[in-house]
Amino acid sequence: MDTYRKFKDTNNNNILHLAGKLTPPHILGRSTGAALQLQRELQWFQEVKKLMLPDQLVQVNRDSLTPAMVFTNEHRDLLKEGEEWMKTTSQTFSIVAALIVTIVFAAAITVPGGNNQKSGMPLFKKKTLFDIFAVSNAISLFSGISALLVFLSILTTRFAEMDFLKSLPRRLILGLLALFLSTASMVLTFSAILFLVFYDQRHWMLAILGLSCVPIAVIVTLQFPLLVDLCKSTSIPIFGKQEYIASGKFISKHPTSYLSETRTTRPPDSAN
Repeated sequence: MDTYRKFKDTNNNNILHLAGKLTPPHILGRSTGAALQLQRELQWFQEVKKLMLPDQLVQVNRDSLTPAMVFTNEHRDLLKEGEEWMKTTSQTFSIVAALIVTIVFAAAITVPGGNNQKSGMPLFKKKTLFDIFAVSNAISLFSGISALLVFLSILTTRFAEMDFLKSLPRRLILGLLALFLSTASMVLTFSAILFLVFYDQRHWMLAILGLSCVPIAVIVTLQFPLLVDLCKSTSIPIFGKQEYIASGKFISKHPTSYLSETRTTRPPDSAN
């Protein structure tokens, strides 16, 4: 490990300088969206940083740049792209969450079947389906509001480099989970109303209720992969077991191959 710590190329870059360089596009493209691409770059940089000595973190190369400066300069454009991707995604989901909140709030104040003229209580109050309607509608409303607030918090953040490491991805995961729950609950609310009001007169309505699975299937097909990528990228370590990292073997396996491409000086133990 000391061999790699002491390594420097002709521009006086140590391995942390090299880790701060931008990964080639064909490697970046393996991650979904610019935000997750920047997250992967930060994870790589932070893992290599753990291997360095304190004084090596502030070493400068021939351009008088520290590793952190190299990372910032190399990823300036990716940071802008990540900010734009995160804002666009949050704005889109915010609109969906706002629409769901509007719909389920209207359903909450419009009781299916009407009220008893004398007592003012809902006519279907004793039916199990009415309980399902009330509970699912409340879940959809509260989870939709939560999702909307989370997405708004993303839009108002400062979008600093380190925010893309954990803060922003975790907020997006939380917002997506709340939005999925709200959507599923809204579909269940609508299905309960249809079954409650029309099933006694129209038994074929049961077949129509099968269509309620379509919105859920669309969400799972189109948006669930994004949630899976976010969870994997944020929760699963990029290099696996720490003892493997400590051995230094992972350095030669970095996909950008910066060390092998820029190395012009052999390590002391291999020089003959």
